[in-house]
Amino acid sequence: MPHTPPPDPERLDPEQLAAYFALMEVSSLLQHAVDQQLRDEGDLSYTQFQILAVLGQAPEGQLRMTDIADRLVHSRSGLTYQVAQLAKAGLVTRAPSADDERSVNVTATPQGQELLGRVMPGHVAVVRRLLVTPLNRSDITALSDVLGRVRTHMRTTPPRSATPRRKPTTHHD
Repeated sequence: MPHTPPPDPERLDPEQLAAYFALMEVSSLLQHAVDQQLRDEGDLSYTQFQILAVLGQAPEGQLRMTDIADRLVHSRSGLTYQVAQLAKAGLVTRAPSADDERSVNVTATPQGQELLGRVMPGHVAVVRRLLVTPLNRSDITALSDVLGRVRTHMRTTPPRSATPRRKPTTHHD
């Protein structure tokens, strides 16, 4: 029986490499189409759309800035800029948290909720046309399962922007 050498830890085999490149290309193509739709229909960046979307799912349309940053895997400084742009446009408000004066709460305004509602049908149409249409139900289930496992694995060692901040420890001398 021929001996199969162990996988080279410094290389991807052809099938792994093809899967990686396909994922990256699909992601780039979908991101480009979504970005274009959001700019055309709502004058929004993808990050601004994500902010409004997570606020739309949050209780009372409100989340702490750190929770938004952790969820979106976006730099805190970049997120601060995007939230400032949304606030300037009247789509969100920012206020100190009543629970923790170091935290800032972001709340979607009625205008922000309306804009999200206006761009969402086009967003769904782009995602459906490019991602969902070529797949059958079992493909969707498999894709969801596979990407869910990968996401869970990646979140075990997330980038700093996706790492929840530790609560400061108080030192009593």
